[in-house]
Amino acid sequence: MDARKPALVLALLLSMAACGKPPKEAESTDTVRFSIMSTENAQAAQKSWAPFLADMEKATGLKVQPFFGSNYTALIEAMRFKQTEMGWFTNQSGLEAVRRSGGEVFARTTKPSGPDGYQSVVIVKKGSGLTLEKIMTCDRTLNFAMGDAKSTSGTLAPMTYLFAPKNVTPTTCFKTVKSANHEANLFAVAMGQVDAATNNTQSIVRLSTKTEPAARQALANIEVVWTSPTIPEDPMIWRRDVPEAVKAKVRAFIFAYGVGTSPEAARQREILKGIETGPFKVADNTHLLPVREMEATEALIQARNGKDAAAIAGAQVALDGIHAEEKALALRP
Repeated sequence: MDARKPALVLALLLSMAACGKPPKEAESTDTVRFSIMSTENAQAAQKSWAPFLADMEKATGLKVQPFFGSNYTALIEAMRFKQTEMGWFTNQSGLEAVRRSGGEVFARTTKPSGPDGYQSVVIVKKGSGLTLEKIMTCDRTLNFAMGDAKSTSGTLAPMTYLFAPKNVTPTTCFKTVKSANHEANLFAVAMGQVDAATNNTQSIVRLSTKTEPAARQALANIEVVWTSPTIPEDPMIWRRDVPEAVKAKVRAFIFAYGVGTSPEAARQREILKGIETGPFKVADNTHLLPVREMEATEALIQARNGKDAAAIAGAQVALDGIHAEEKALALRP
């Protein structure tokens, strides 16, 4: 036997193993790709966000590139595959980004004025005669619209607080169930294209600030027939593996932005109003406890409605665990 063969085989195996591993990319310490959900159209979102991102770039010395997504799944996947470093998520999509994309909460938004929090709502066309009771008869004669599947107010909250407690599945309750962003759903209701839709109080307030006749007419043509309990403000999330030097720069910028009494702070607060938030506050993954509770409550209700003993027990254990975390958080000094 040729004595060289074992060495040649070993070399070949090592070579093949090396080919199977993608080259390790050096983490960039000079660029941040910031993901943003475009709840309206991308052009309007770019206009609203440009001043804030320009200020971030100037203050941090980083290159800041926006990443606009048409749905939350796109933003979650972009973070998962390291196409973005950080971004603004809803509570539900943020929870998925933490679970699937290596994300962690580092900040949260605030209300520009008034108490923090917002509500999910169901809207109908004004004068239609539709009430919540009529909507929930589930006779498959109505066309309904919900939000993105990862939307807290557009899907999770109404499923948790409205449909699941009544053992209602929207797809078997209504003639059709469409999915779109809040603004599109509001206009669809106002124009009679769908009979009812989920939305949220923030979206309605946002539309009320617009001066276009179409926006004002749309608002005048809708009314709210159901309102959820208060939902926490949105989380800001970055990937855990973003270099600490980058995190430190972003942290220093974001928690000082719009804070204080100087003319510059006042200018910054006006920019924040354009993206519908006040100054950001420090947060961590415990911010997602309420949405985890909503999720677990929905699972428990569905298990009870299905009379599945094993599923009921599992869902109850999960919900009890979340309640224990909330209790421990409340006792934290």
